[in-house]
Amino acid sequence: MLPILDPWQTCVVAADVSVVTRASDEALWRLRASRLASLFSAAAAGSARYRQVFGGREPAAAKLEDLPIAHKKELMRDFKSWVADPALELGSLRDFVADSANIAKPWLGRYMVWESSGSTGESGLFVQDAAAMAVYDALEAVRRPVLRPLQRWLDPWGLTERIAFVGATGGHFASTVSVERLRRLQPGLSDRLCSFSFLQPIDALVAQLNAFRPTVLATYPSAAVLLAQERRCGRLKVSLQEIWTGGEGFSRTRRAFVGKAFECPVANSYGASEFLSLAFECSFGVLHLNSDWAILEPVDAHGMPVPAGRAGTTTLLTNLANHVQPLIRYDLGDRVTLLSPRCACGSRLPAIEVDGREDDTLVFRGARGTPPVKIVPLAVSTVLEEEAGLFDFQLLQRGPVELLLRTSRSGPETQAALKKAGRMLEDFLAARGADGVRIRCHVGESGCCGPSGKMKRVISSQR
Repeated sequence: MLPILDPWQTCVVAADVSVVTRASDEALWRLRASRLASLFSAAAAGSARYRQVFGGREPAAAKLEDLPIAHKKELMRDFKSWVADPALELGSLRDFVADSANIAKPWLGRYMVWESSGSTGESGLFVQDAAAMAVYDALEAVRRPVLRPLQRWLDPWGLTERIAFVGATGGHFASTVSVERLRRLQPGLSDRLCSFSFLQPIDALVAQLNAFRPTVLATYPSAAVLLAQERRCGRLKVSLQEIWTGGEGFSRTRRAFVGKAFECPVANSYGASEFLSLAFECSFGVLHLNSDWAILEPVDAHGMPVPAGRAGTTTLLTNLANHVQPLIRYDLGDRVTLLSPRCACGSRLPAIEVDGREDDTLVFRGARGTPPVKIVPLAVSTVLEEEAGLFDFQLLQRGPVELLLRTSRSGPETQAALKKAGRMLEDFLAARGADGVRIRCHVGESGCCGPSGKMKRVISSQR
């Protein structure tokens, strides 16, 4: 069965997206207000949770700032009353995503499904119908920047491109599902769009990339940095023409290092499991929020709005595209700053800065005569989350072979789960050449936060 796709609806939304990019502030405000009213009406009609939230009031007349803040943990706990389709049953969805063979397959014939990575300590499941997917597809098609205009003109369909996605290929994460969905919808891409797991040893990954010879790399910033180091050492021999990153914080220093190593442009985007395409960079390297379809509210620790130019403690997301699983004032967990000056590119879409968490790459001593073993943080997170079922954790490297794995939770069950996760991580590291790694486990111990205000989950003292 093919993944969800409505070509006509996607074309209609794409035409709208193209026009709105240069729309006036007033026109953009009216459009957003109309879509917000539609979301409220749909939520009140289909979701028991939101019928209670609106409490008999006219939903279309409600003010966004008057509604309560929603958190992932409570929404997942109250899943049945949250979603607007009674056929969406949490247990069946969990069984569906537990099987990697279902990646990019439609659930119930009408929904795309992906899971969050649990970076805030709680995993989530998110479903998208054809209408939501049409919005994400249109935003990707119209607003993703063109890094090589001449190449786009000469090859508008990308027939000469060879695209490599490096990520967690075995899970139902949004990026993995998106890549596989594209492959299924366009069989002609199957030989030119390939996914590679960053859970495998780096030498195996490098060998696979060398054999595939990609011209475009799509991955996470931490993996891009690791591959850039392999390129500078001469082991990775691919000649890239552009690099796309997202999903993590990406400092200017690390970004410059990647661009210099591969001698090609690098573009970073901002998205989430809760809204796939929140912001893209313009030609000036500034992120522009797709505010015609998503509303972001930076707030302080008390849930009060912060002024433009200041980062909040967290950010609330309202997804205007998804009426099946309403996300209204949802605590996204990221620190976002809304910039007040108009961007020089001319876009009316608001400019933003995202102060994301930047986890560390772990470096272990290799066997005698072999180079050090490097493990990207998302590989570690994937093992602990997907294989061990541990989401609330912080991993600290204290030496070449010493790690501390801790969680803020406590109790005998947590202790057993943490020890199991530690053993699984030891096996994973040993299989990648990091022998003799010792992992100490501590329960009931809160992790420390990084400069972004979010807890770094993978920290190396050897940076």
